[in-house]
Amino acid sequence: MTTAPDRLLRRLEWRLGRRLDGRLQGSYRTVWHGAGLDFTDLRAYTPEDDVRHIDWNVTARLDEPFVRQYTEDREMTAWMVIDRSASMRFGGGAGKESTASDLAVAIARLISQGGNRVGAILFDNRSHRVIPPRAGRDQVLRIAREATADVTRKSDETTDLTAMLRLAAATTARRRSLVFVMSDFIGDPGWDRPLAQLTHRHEVVVIRVVDPAELDLPDLGLILVEDAETGEQLLVDTSDPLLRARLNEQVGAREDALAAGMRKAGVDAHRITTDQDMLTALVDMVRRSGRRRR
Repeated sequence: MTTAPDRLLRRLEWRLGRRLDGRLQGSYRTVWHGAGLDFTDLRAYTPEDDVRHIDWNVTARLDEPFVRQYTEDREMTAWMVIDRSASMRFGGGAGKESTASDLAVAIARLISQGGNRVGAILFDNRSHRVIPPRAGRDQVLRIAREATADVTRKSDETTDLTAMLRLAAATTARRRSLVFVMSDFIGDPGWDRPLAQLTHRHEVVVIRVVDPAELDLPDLGLILVEDAETGEQLLVDTSDPLLRARLNEQVGAREDALAAGMRKAGVDAHRITTDQDMLTALVDMVRRSGRRRR
């Protein structure tokens, strides 16, 4: 009997093969490479280089920045860190949670080709689940199964993003890895510092999942809205111009704060909305990541 995760994976495998054909890099089959292990050469620094690879001794001696080059390890370990808090269940269609889960499964399948290992950390305030990294299609199926399982629907707290990122850092501490963080980043402030610490140790790709209604509230008249995190309900008139102006101002302030936090952490976040075609978004993310590496 074919399960829902298996159907999801088969559908993604077929579409991935068509949409990403020719965009993957050589025998790695992905633009995200393994961790560099063996030093091979030095070259002049360019603005696109990772500052962590600067050789400060050579730079001081030649009075010009140089970076170390490494041979890439063809085997990598990747982690999917998935925010499964209540706010992730908001949105059109199946919501932000479904978008994040589909992306995680697609990326896991993409990276697992060639024998790379993939693990997952699924987090909400009440519980978390760690799936140790392994290779193979069965591992991707396990991640798909766990990522689509039901979790507690209500909580009296906002998402503790700091705890999620600290859990990710503690879980992935043994080996330098490629870490994908998938969240709407709706939660308590202060997450920029643990994200920066995670970035210092690993290559981190942040995928911020949002719903268009969070950016621009549609005019639906009088509606009952509910805080997805706490369950608090409020009757609001979405056609009120003063309310809409105040909400737009709050959205702008929130976007500015998120952008500032990402800059502090040294991360260029990818923003993906629930109304986007998921695989189109993934292709664009692969293209952007490939440009940054070059």
